[in-house]
Amino acid sequence: MLIDEEGRKYLAVAKRGMVEVRKLGVLDGDTMCDSSFGEKLDVGGRRFVILQPSLRDLLSMIERKAQIIIPKDSFMIPLHLDIACGSKVVEAGVGSGALALVLLKTVAPGGKVSSYELRTDHADVARRNVNMSGLQGCWELKVGDVCVEELPRDLDAVVLDMPNPWDALPNVLKSLRIGGHICCYLPNANQLERLVNAMKDSGLSEVYSFETIQREMVVHEGGVRPSFDSLGHTGYLAFGRKTA
Repeated sequence: MLIDEEGRKYLAVAKRGMVEVRKLGVLDGDTMCDSSFGEKLDVGGRRFVILQPSLRDLLSMIERKAQIIIPKDSFMIPLHLDIACGSKVVEAGVGSGALALVLLKTVAPGGKVSSYELRTDHADVARRNVNMSGLQGCWELKVGDVCVEELPRDLDAVVLDMPNPWDALPNVLKSLRIGGHICCYLPNANQLERLVNAMKDSGLSEVYSFETIQREMVVHEGGVRPSFDSLGHTGYLAFGRKTA
């Protein structure tokens, strides 16, 4: 990651030869490869600091084709799915790949995330974003319908970010191991109601749902106050567990 003197950030793959950097131009990759994190890099009269990007950096800078699940929601998902290094996870749909990055960061290097996406244009964007992260070795992307595709067996978790997750439940639950968890993300309350009822009817246990509200605190010399802006409703998260 290159950070200029005004704090603007750019993602670059460190490789030999000329390297194209999105929104910045073409740079000398040899110079980047021979530099260490924290060193300065001068490009076209501008000075940059070289750092390794964090997951939050990646999510803030990835190419977007579809609306992403933002960190206040996506970072909650691995916790409630109880996944870690070595876990096997199925995700649908992949969108721009933001949630795939969060899942991959959690299960790597020993686990695997299998993502399903109906739209090839979304899949292409997600592939570029995941390849930029260096986590693609734990990832499988398929253009197809999770409602009918043959899925990997003995899954630890399933995440459904799609308008009709209730239609996918019969297929995904066949591949979810006993004790495994499922998460669904939906923007509207009427969808949530239909989903939760379908999850209970499908035999899932421990079904619950919530939304996450985030408010930044502004700390200055005179005191502390809540920010006038807040990250309010973005979507509902619903979880369940297969126990039989």
